[in-house]
Amino acid sequence: MSDNKPFMSRIHLFEFEDQPLFPKFIRDYGTDFLQFIANKTFMFKPVLPLLERGIRSSKAHTIIDLASGGGGGLVKLNEELLKIFPDLKIILTDYYPNLEAFVFIKSQASNIDFETQPVNALDVPKELKGLRTQFLSFHHFRPEEALRILQNSVDANSSIAIFEAQERNLPSLLAMFFSPLTVLLTTPFIRPFRFGRLVFTYLIPIVPLFVWWDGIVSLLRTYSVKEMKELVSQLNQADSYTWDIGRMKSGPGAILYLLGERNNRG
Repeated sequence: MSDNKPFMSRIHLFEFEDQPLFPKFIRDYGTDFLQFIANKTFMFKPVLPLLERGIRSSKAHTIIDLASGGGGGLVKLNEELLKIFPDLKIILTDYYPNLEAFVFIKSQASNIDFETQPVNALDVPKELKGLRTQFLSFHHFRPEEALRILQNSVDANSSIAIFEAQERNLPSLLAMFFSPLTVLLTTPFIRPFRFGRLVFTYLIPIVPLFVWWDGIVSLLRTYSVKEMKELVSQLNQADSYTWDIGRMKSGPGAILYLLGERNNRG
């Protein structure tokens, strides 16, 4: 699908989740919520062909997921990818690792593992080799940082796939505006169970307000197809990769994506 023109320019306001002093347990409740929604709705199902291409081009049946949060939609995607790549391995990483969520996800899928130490998406350790992915996280980075993420992947000769499930348009804004209601309805079903999640959702409603603010800001920060193409145009040795950047339908919404595949040289 072609790029829909955003209704306004990209604005990089602050998100609570990005603040170093923001309480880790509240951040984890937020990323747990996003992971739950992504997997229950299977919103990323349309990207499976792109992931398959990226895995094949990486020449390693391994996914290195960057800025994983609570694990994104990888649990459901993993079930489908294992049918194609039975030896697939997925490694979750984050600058603020949600270790309890990572342990829970690993208990659900033996081929998923995680890094316990912080991993910076701008400078990925060389020993982490495979297709690099980002789900619902690329918007966290300012343009100069987003450029460094892409350049770091090119310099490491690693294929990369980026997916965002929101865009700068009015339907996405309305959906984000009502996100606190979704938090209130889904919280009892989110796993791993945490008593504190109930307290800070219903008694002290910090989580719904935090998700509401960060969700709206995430939308305002999201790169359009045109903007992602502009980032790629600034890369050194960009022509050593094949780039597929676009927009695809997913349920009532859409997914913006970038797939950078290293050119195979035989």
